[in-house]
Amino acid sequence: MKPVTAGRDALGEFAPQFASLNDDILFGEVWSREEMLSPRDRSLITVSALMASGILDSSLQFHIGKAKENGVTKDEMVEVLTQLAFYAGWPKAWAAMRMAKDVYLG
Repeated sequence: MKPVTAGRDALGEFAPQFASLNDDILFGEVWSREEMLSPRDRSLITVSALMASGILDSSLQFHIGKAKENGVTKDEMVEVLTQLAFYAGWPKAWAAMRMAKDVYLG
């Protein structure tokens, strides 16, 4: 996995410690523990947590894209979001489904 610099790129000058935690700990250490959970599984968990929490912004879209990169198929993503609709809320799932459509179908 190549080093993540998104935190430093976006917030490095404003909040360097926060950016470091994002890049080095969350993405550098936690996401790299593939012997515990695969990147694919981590992507499914992350998309689910973001959607259920109502985080329906670019971070959810980024993680849907990351899920696609990590091998989650369109049909699997649709199924995950459909399942979540009944536990996390229909409007959230609707918004996430539209993002997933954009990611998977362009």
